[in-house]
Amino acid sequence: MWMQTVGAVNALTTRWARALDPRGNTVFTAAGLWPLLALLADGAVGRTRDELQEALGMSATQAAGAARELLSGFGSIGGLSAALGLWTQAGLPLEDRWAAGLPAGTRGRLTGDPATDRAALDRWAAERTGGLIETMPVADPARALLVLASALALKVTWRHPFTEHPEQPATGPWAGRRLQGLSRYSARLDRVGVVAGALTLYQVGGDSGTDVYLVLGAEQAAPGEVLAQGMAAAARAVPAVPGTQLPDGAAGPGVRVTTVESARPEPVLGLSTVAFSVAAEHDLLERAPLFGLAEAARASTGHFPGVSSRPLAVGEARQSAVAAFHARGFEAAAVTTIAMQPGGAPPARRHRVRRVDVRFDRPFGFLSVHRASGLVLAAGWVADPEPLGRTAP
Repeated sequence: MWMQTVGAVNALTTRWARALDPRGNTVFTAAGLWPLLALLADGAVGRTRDELQEALGMSATQAAGAARELLSGFGSIGGLSAALGLWTQAGLPLEDRWAAGLPAGTRGRLTGDPATDRAALDRWAAERTGGLIETMPVADPARALLVLASALALKVTWRHPFTEHPEQPATGPWAGRRLQGLSRYSARLDRVGVVAGALTLYQVGGDSGTDVYLVLGAEQAAPGEVLAQGMAAAARAVPAVPGTQLPDGAAGPGVRVTTVESARPEPVLGLSTVAFSVAAEHDLLERAPLFGLAEAARASTGHFPGVSSRPLAVGEARQSAVAAFHARGFEAAAVTTIAMQPGGAPPARRHRVRRVDVRFDRPFGFLSVHRASGLVLAAGWVADPEPLGRTAP
């Protein structure tokens, strides 16, 4: 069931990337949304249930158990903390079977006082993300009968830190800008791969079982498509030519292969990229059909009798997400809510070796991926990187 769930979550990530197709900075996580949709599907009926099942990629009956397994499985991912929260207005009855499926310690109460409820929800978001997200993405808690939320916070430390340096691209959309550059060198040419000569994928290894992939497409490629293709390549669903087999010369976006003289006999893989810090707010109801929420948001009738005997409709569905990539590691966090309402230096030269240089000096995508399962924990796009001198988190 776990690998089926990973496939379903990643499929939603791919569809979201294509639908979002960002032009500016963004970050998002389907891993934080999928269990919420699954728990709602378990209590939904009719067309609402059908739409949620389609978005989830499995039946509502399966999805409920898969959501619980996913939430439990988050605890086995090094560097990741996860939490689920449920708040209800006093007097809102919950169906025993549905409520019994929630993790222990999940329940909270909404008082109906906007200031009190806002403070409690914000405190939960900040505590569960280590302060990376300070505000719960619920626009109007006073109107909510029920708030279902997830929080994910990921911290990855590089096994081999980057060297910081000034970076000033000569061409492209970042030409002339003074950026916070990052570079590193390795003998592992297989850390880079090129798909059909049109997509470059570089794997940056973390120390806790999670890697971050930097993804560069052709200059005119749509960002959403670059991210979707990058996910397929990271999952090895499409073949990528590893750095050990790339031809000489320009071998892919941002990639050049040469033969150089070196003091050591090992090949050289050089990476030049930029630090970035991105944040995004997503109103999920703007793309309600993508997430199976179109019918659920209709306030003219109730959709979730398996959740409560009182008629409920989705009034809000939002996500706040952040991510930062710097010399020492990577951090990402997201809080997702569904609110219910009524209705280095050059060496001496001695050996001739193969050298692959990879440059990310124009907009690119990123994916944080749990190494063992392939679960994509966060994805995003970097259109505006960190300026030179910005302090890393």
